[in-house]
Amino acid sequence: MGTPDFAAVTLKTLMERGFDVCAAITQPDRVNARGNKVVPGPVKTLAESAGIPVYQPLSLRHGEGDEIFAKYRPDVAVVAAYGKILPASLLGMPRICCVNVHASLLPAYRGASPIQTAIINGETVTGVTIMQLDEGMDTGDVLASESVEIPPEMTAGELFDALASVGAELLAETLPKLDAGEITPLKQDESKATYAPMISKEAAFIDYNNSAGSIVNLVRGLNPNPTARTEINGSRLKVYKAAPGGETALPAGEAYEKDGAIAVACGDGREVLLTEVQGEGGKRMDSAAFLRGHPIVRKR
Repeated sequence: MGTPDFAAVTLKTLMERGFDVCAAITQPDRVNARGNKVVPGPVKTLAESAGIPVYQPLSLRHGEGDEIFAKYRPDVAVVAAYGKILPASLLGMPRICCVNVHASLLPAYRGASPIQTAIINGETVTGVTIMQLDEGMDTGDVLASESVEIPPEMTAGELFDALASVGAELLAETLPKLDAGEITPLKQDESKATYAPMISKEAAFIDYNNSAGSIVNLVRGLNPNPTARTEINGSRLKVYKAAPGGETALPAGEAYEKDGAIAVACGDGREVLLTEVQGEGGKRMDSAAFLRGHPIVRKR
């Protein structure tokens, strides 16, 4: 049960390890914003290529999910970035249980954006947790976990790929042990729970009253999606890469050109260098190329 690339990696690994995947449940096809065409998600594409039956219910409630589970009577239901909460009626239907591949070290970063939020918050370590699903939001008992380091310049996209691979391998190792009764589920410590809600459009806009370091982390955490946003000299930009600069006495939010990059003063008395950007209707490019067509009068 999953939809994006993260889940497709899980599905691919299960197939390669010889698990009998009887069905795939994924979100309905969505319209591609660029081509305005309906396109299948990665899990659907992979499952169909492998001859696995695919189901795309609009909702798992009202008995739709129950019918699918009753048809296949699965040993385990694996959930990875599915995007819907399983109703209570489904949780007890598999012979063993429903398990979830979650991209954090629970109980830290429960919710929809654990990968992005970990980077935005400047974390240096995160990981993957295999947990038994219950009726809460990522509150189930932990079956296994593995840590992953976050290098200083790693983006959310790069961490996404790393955690998808680690999570899929950890799941493949965990399922046979779970079936053999070799795993003792561990309760999560609720006192240590933190949350990573879905990132709003407002949260993607850079606030230059913040420190340069936190802005760099925001840019890393939103690369490639939904991408940090800003406005420089009337031009709206997506920002893909940024780096901390030196000290400045200019007021927060004032932009200028420095060493071929767009520099902006921040609230901590330092500057942030926007080094890779994309203008409205334009292509992604380094800021030096952007500045050739959109010069900033002030230089330093």
